[in-house]
Amino acid sequence: MSLLPPFKVEKLQTALHTKAKSSPDYRFYALYDKIYRRDILGFAYERCRANRGAPGVDGQSFDDIEKYGAARWLDELAEELRTETGTHLVSSHVQLC
Repeated sequence: MSLLPPFKVEKLQTALHTKAKSSPDYRFYALYDKIYRRDILGFAYERCRANRGAPGVDGQSFDDIEKYGAARWLDELAEELRTETGTHLVSSHVQLC
């Protein structure tokens, strides 16, 4: 199943793709503020849900999130990412067994 991104998400994807192709040595240092945009998080959530993603390092499944309220969970996640606080932020160094 292929989900088409919302217009604003597609616009951002296209702009980033165009810049990357036209300037291969360009470094995207200021993308963090795009990660916590509600439309970006919502689209990522829907993509992961459609792909039947497994629970993350926090152990939360999609069923858990939907019982809690997906919109509420996404709003809280966006705020935690924006303020760089919360349990959803994990180290990028994960040891795989």
